[in-house]
Amino acid sequence: MEKYFDLSYIWSALPALLPFLWVTLYIVAFSVMGGTLLGILLAAAKLSSNKILQFLANGYTTIMRCTPSIVLLFLVYYGIPAFAEALFGLNLQNISTGVFVVITFSLQFAAMMSEVVRSAYLAIDNGQYEAAVSVGLTPFQAYRRIIFPQALVVALPNFGNGLISVLQEGALAYTIGFIDVVGKANLIIAGNYGTHTLEIYIALAVIYWVLSISIEKIFSVLEKNFNKGNRPIKTT
Repeated sequence: MEKYFDLSYIWSALPALLPFLWVTLYIVAFSVMGGTLLGILLAAAKLSSNKILQFLANGYTTIMRCTPSIVLLFLVYYGIPAFAEALFGLNLQNISTGVFVVITFSLQFAAMMSEVVRSAYLAIDNGQYEAAVSVGLTPFQAYRRIIFPQALVVALPNFGNGLISVLQEGALAYTIGFIDVVGKANLIIAGNYGTHTLEIYIALAVIYWVLSISIEKIFSVLEKNFNKGNRPIKTT
């Protein structure tokens, strides 16, 4: 008679899941890179004196915040191919689902990063920039040597939280047929005809717990190290 719950199955499921963890990490990495670049551009638009750019950047952020991740994923997955075919006659049906996953979470991460970058920049006293320029630094040198290192320290905790959020939200990718670690877990459950479902999801949870805690600890160490490296800027 089959056990209702088999603790040993959790550990036996891990070797089948872990090879697909790299797929999940690739998705997170590309989403974070794309989202960071777009987020910096959005932050620049929010900080600019151009009211139109401010309106567009703030509107984008509001829309992304108000759209559930799974809804955005479906909009990207079904919407981009539909618009590409209707407007340009392009057939995108053969494109990997991973591309749509990366686009989705890049768009979402960008909205969050735009606020992280904007708030980090505003947290630095502008007088430091003016003082740096007054003693002979170029604007680029002032930003690189004075503003950026301090803004980075301010932004690190929220960036780490955003990274964890992308990791966790990325678990929705299986809903469009993408096979990452969550997709593999569901394939195993289907292959077992629904048996050991709880054990497999516990194994999956363990993987996400370890990853999330590791990211949190890494960013905590980075923040402490960057804070140690900061020294008061003397202008006289």
